[in-house]
Amino acid sequence: MATSRARRPTYACTACGAEHPRWAGRCSQCQGWGTVEEVPAGLLAPAGATGAGGAARALSRPAQRVADVDETRTRRDPTGLGEFDRVVGGGLVPGQVVLLAGEPGVGKSTLLLEVAHRCAVGGAAAAARAAALALAAPSPGRRRLAGVPTGEDPRTVLYVTGEESAEQVAVRARRTGADAHGLLVADEQDLHALLAHVEQHEPDLVVVDSVQTVSDPDVDGRAGGTSQVQHVTQVLTRMAKSRRVPLLLVGQSTKESSVAGPRSLEHLVDTVLTFEGDRHTSLRLLRATKNRFGPADEVACFEQTDGGLREVHDPSELFRGTREHPVPGTCVAVAVEGRRALLAEVQALVAKAASPNPRRGVTGLDASRTAMLVAVTERAMGRRLADKDVFVATVGGARLGEPGTDLAVVLALASAVWEAPLPDDVIAVGEVALSGDIRPVAMVAQRVQEAVRLGYRRILVPSGTSARVGSVPSGVSLRELSHLGPALSSLEKLARGPEERA
Repeated sequence: MATSRARRPTYACTACGAEHPRWAGRCSQCQGWGTVEEVPAGLLAPAGATGAGGAARALSRPAQRVADVDETRTRRDPTGLGEFDRVVGGGLVPGQVVLLAGEPGVGKSTLLLEVAHRCAVGGAAAAARAAALALAAPSPGRRRLAGVPTGEDPRTVLYVTGEESAEQVAVRARRTGADAHGLLVADEQDLHALLAHVEQHEPDLVVVDSVQTVSDPDVDGRAGGTSQVQHVTQVLTRMAKSRRVPLLLVGQSTKESSVAGPRSLEHLVDTVLTFEGDRHTSLRLLRATKNRFGPADEVACFEQTDGGLREVHDPSELFRGTREHPVPGTCVAVAVEGRRALLAEVQALVAKAASPNPRRGVTGLDASRTAMLVAVTERAMGRRLADKDVFVATVGGARLGEPGTDLAVVLALASAVWEAPLPDDVIAVGEVALSGDIRPVAMVAQRVQEAVRLGYRRILVPSGTSARVGSVPSGVSLRELSHLGPALSSLEKLARGPEERA
């Protein structure tokens, strides 16, 4: 009787992991609909469970003093793709398991194929050659590394695909130049066959695309279901840790851009990366949302081209408008993505409404926060905007969601109302409160440094910024502002007075 109860499957919520004695349409813990699925009871047993009676088992590894632990076992091995290495913390650690999630078609497979190629041709040596090629011919086209002498440290990389055939992967690899000699591809969906490939080739890096397509015939449940995904990830993680081989997993994402499958999947891996991008632009952002071996707030930028993904080392150039003379309704902001300061241009258009109901359009910014800034600007300027159409947008597909760009949005709106452009060497940093106060923002020193590096000489900042930034180069002025009222009055003279434009 006890044996039959032990084998009876239970049910668990794929969103929060809560267990249920029977199937239910709605989870009683997180109130999610359609998230309860059948899970074999064995998979829900805790990893540290003991045998009958709670008897202790033999130790697999004795406890050590923290001071005696060998740190060299966690050395970093660069893959050769600089932006990817920076997001994961400088390179891959032996046995590290990385989960990459993103919407279909965003370029996850292309990114990992490039990582696999760079790793196969020698990692750090590939990075040095790529940098040399970029300096020798800095065109936006793809720089092919295949055929270039790889030098020392060639490695074997196993790329396992469960969504495409080996021929499809090979076609894309040749098109993007990711066809290194040590890059092996296998189309497998059986977990035991995948492990056999690892046993046979003993690779230095394993890529699985994707974990939802791999299944174990000995485990109940469909491929991609809760039980299969959790079991496959556990087995592959144990394999990576025991062999000390880095493992890159592709995970499908939901409509909310989170990893599909049980939330415990994110706890099993060491690093969780998300690959984001707008289908209307070529920009792609790689973010680290969890990283046990490095910072969890890094962001890398790539550009999708016909020849694959291209690293964007200076993404500020993508988000700024290029013109010979300044135009009304524009202001450059300094946003922070992760720990990187990026410059982005904010554009505003204020026009007479053609209907009794004025229109409001927002692109690349938070709509509710922008509506608040429109109201604050209206009060600070003493000009009525409720009867006018107002449109606010960013350049190049940039998405600005942090408060440090508030001041730039307000100045773009004010410039549109004045019908007078701000000088092209002016840039704005600061959060705007409902009272009109201009408040300090995080990482203001990095923002100022990025603005100075790109040639801006008049930087509008909140009060107290000079003490946090320190000295600035000669010819650069930090203009501290405390409230929108007097700030807009003086900036209007600056925008309208051509003699004051240096």
